[in-house]
This record gives sequence, C-alpha cells and structure tokens, in this order.
Amino acid sequence: MVWKGVLVMNAPVPESNNGMERDAPSWLANIDNAYLRGLYAPVAHETTANELKVIGEIPADLCGAYMRNGPNQVYAPKSKHHWFDGDGMVHTIAFKDGKASYRSRFVQTAHFKANAARGEEQWPGYMGHPDPSAPPGAGSDGWLKDSGNTDLILHNGEVLALWYQAGVPVRLDPATGETLGEQTWGGALTRQVSAHAKTDPVTGELFFFDYNTKPPYMTYHVVSREGQMIRNVPIDVPGPRLPHDMAMTENYAILHDLPLFWDPELLPRGIHKVTFYPDMPSRFGVIPKYGNEGDVRWFEAEPCYIYHVTNAWEEGDWIVMEGCRVTEPCPPSKPGQGMYSRMMAFLLLKARFHRWKFNLKTGETREEWLDDRNAEFPTVNMDVAGRKSRYSYHVSIPTNRETMVFDGLIKFDTRTGSSQSLKFKDGWYGSESPFAPRLNSNGDEDDGYLITFITNEVDGQSECHIIDAKDIQAGPVARVILPARVPPGFHSTWVPGTEMGWA
Repeated sequence: MVWKGVLVMNAPVPESNNGMERDAPSWLANIDNAYLRGLYAPVAHETTANELKVIGEIPADLCGAYMRNGPNQVYAPKSKHHWFDGDGMVHTIAFKDGKASYRSRFVQTAHFKANAARGEEQWPGYMGHPDPSAPPGAGSDGWLKDSGNTDLILHNGEVLALWYQAGVPVRLDPATGETLGEQTWGGALTRQVSAHAKTDPVTGELFFFDYNTKPPYMTYHVVSREGQMIRNVPIDVPGPRLPHDMAMTENYAILHDLPLFWDPELLPRGIHKVTFYPDMPSRFGVIPKYGNEGDVRWFEAEPCYIYHVTNAWEEGDWIVMEGCRVTEPCPPSKPGQGMYSRMMAFLLLKARFHRWKFNLKTGETREEWLDDRNAEFPTVNMDVAGRKSRYSYHVSIPTNRETMVFDGLIKFDTRTGSSQSLKFKDGWYGSESPFAPRLNSNGDEDDGYLITFITNEVDGQSECHIIDAKDIQAGPVARVILPARVPPGFHSTWVPGTEMGWA
C-alpha cells in the first residue's frame, strides 16, 4: 500500500547502519527537540522483511507475534512537539517454525488518513492550543489528533490500537500489523476509548473507560467476547480528570479519580495546565463488572498519580491492586532545556512498585511500597490478568539522563519478595516486554519468554531479544537482527500463535 508522503519498503537485513537518524524524514533537519532526534527520530518508511538473521536459536516452543506501538511523527509538527503527539507506528515481529519476520506499519486512524491526503500535519500538539482552523479533533475535549499510538489490546481475534487521550480504536491484523479499519462495535461506541482497556482471559470480554471535559466526565463500558456493547455507564466524578489506567478483577473493575488534572480555572480558556493537588485524596471506584452508576464504591488513598496498573485480584473481602505509583506527579522543570523543559521533566517518569488494598466489607484502604527502584511499564502473564498473580515484569528507567529510556528489565516475585534484573549493554535501550507463554506450557506462571526490542543509541541498530522468563538475568536466549531502526515507544502485546491458527 502506498499513500501520499509515506512509502512502504521491503528491506533486507542490512550489513551495516548509516547513522542514528537513517531513514528519518527530511523535515527533522529544522527541528531542535530531544524527542525527535537521535534515538527518538521517527522513521519515514514502513518495512517488511522475512527470515531474519538470528544469533542463537529461536526456541521451537515460541509461536506468535510481539507487537509494540509508539509515536512516529510523519509530517513537520504544527506546534511545539510533545513525544506523545507522534503518529502511531506498530512494530511486529512474528515467530513461527523457528523463523522470524518483521513488519512496521502506521496505525491508519481517520486523522492519519486526513493528514496523508493533505500531505501535512493539520492538528496542534499536546503542548499547543486548540486551533479553530483545524479539522474536528479527538481526545477529552476534542482538539487533538487521534494518533492511535499508545497501547495494543487483543480482543475477539483482533488487536486494537488505542490512544491515551481517548479516541476511536483501530483494528489491526495481529499477524502483519496492517490496519483493518475502525472499531465502533457496530456503531454502539457513543464515546471514545482511553488507552488501557482490559480483556478478561476467561470471559473474553473487553472493559474500558472514557474521560471528557464535559459531563459525564467519565464513563465505563463493557463489550462481549463477540463484540456486542453490553454496558455504557456514566461515572460520577467532581469534574474533568486525567486518569490513564484502570484495573480489573474477576468480578469488578477499578476506576481512578486522581488529584492530577488540568487546572479547572484555566481549562475554560483553552489552557491545558496539568496540576497536582496534594491536599486531595486519590479515589478508586470499585464497580461490579456489570454494575450501574449507583453500584460504584469509592475508596480514598494517599494523593498520587498512577500511569500503569500491574494487575488486580480479589482476596476474600479485599480487592488487591498492584501498580507503579509516581513519586513526583508534577516534577519541577530543569533549567537550560528551553521551551521543552516542562515536557522533559514529566517524561523522566519516576515511579515505584506499589500495592493498594480495598476492603469491600469495611471500606478500609491499605497501601504499601513493594520496591524502591525506578521501574514502570509492567506486564504479567495475561492468562492470570484479573486473578492473583505472583510475577510481574517491569522496565528499569535510569534517572540520570535527559530523556526517558529503558535500560533493563526487572522480574518481581511478590510471593517471596525477591526479584531478578537484567541490564542491557551500555548504549542499548529497550521496550515494554510482554510475557509469551511456551507452547505446551507446564502451567507455571513464568513458563515462557519475555520479548523486547532494543536499539543502540550510537548507530541505530535494532534487535529483538528473546529472554527466558524463569531466568531473565541470564540474558537473551536468542537475538534477532532487525532490518530497520525501532525508535523508543510505548506499549505492546503478545499474540499467541493459537489466535492466528499457527499452533
């Protein structure tokens, strides 16, 4: 497929690289933004390559596809550029019969197609202001580009590309990453879908929320395994909020009302200033999965912000939720970083592993830190999502750099309190790493692999590493050499080969 301004390219495995910003768009030469240069430079082309070079051996019991989403700006920005503004690009590596193939594909949202038709960016970015001359936008107050660049969730045999500010999901072919079209569940999607939806591994149902600057400020939704919308529930929150994630257990969903949101005095003037209110408690709304607005029970906790939940489950009268609690919800800007100083401070993302517990009988909340390392983007074996889990896999984030990178992995064992860690080689930085169960697994929660893309910040060479989840500190069991640079990105998913009829 070819569209204006974007070329689909079949690429062989390169013998050598041509620099950090090879294959980057020409307009980058005029941009001074750390999240558009070097490691973060977007790639201008889609890539397809089969039978990739492997160092080591791809395990015979690994079958499926690792897909990772992220921002990849196609056209010169219309305003100051935030890393979150980039067009979605999904990098897919598929493993079958001991071989690997790679594809990168843009997420073709309606806004992506509109920009391609014009050959330019039409929407202001997250650090811009609403533009009356721009086409109607998306997001919580409808003025941003829906880029579909944030998360990937498997539901009903398809992968949905989602966007953090709430947009229209885009259906992707899990084997190739190709866009199949929008997902509105037969027109039943009356609102939008935020980034972090949840699929129940037992029922196959999809749970998600939406947030908005106009009432209702939050809504909760349930879609059946077959794709029927079965719940649209308004959630009573005091005003516009900025929740990023939610949680799910066997019988409940947990929604977040956190004291980090746009300044309500400035918002009516179109000024979007994110502010943390340390005197306000965090609130967690526990709703039965098929409940209504009046069924929500709110639990208060210490003021905080949460980007990503690890998992949640039920233990008797308690709901247990684990996740990454941000240690500096509204960090101070550093001098010397110019007009991007506030963005740079927020994107360093300082967070630690944390546990919250909510008692459905007494209304009590308890919470505790589980680790003191800077770690985020957690994943679990999706077969235990919403059920009690023992292991989670996080990326480690160094705090001594100007930009956010993932320099290794940490495996937490919350039953014993122990952990394992793996540091990537100096100058190599990775991606969120989902768990891929072995074919014919022995049933152990960690019987499988972690899959991650890593990229060298000097020459742009990218690889995919396959790591034994039982022993991550041993390093990769196989390294797949990629034919194109994979810039840093956001979230990922593992699609088992059984979902595609491969195993």
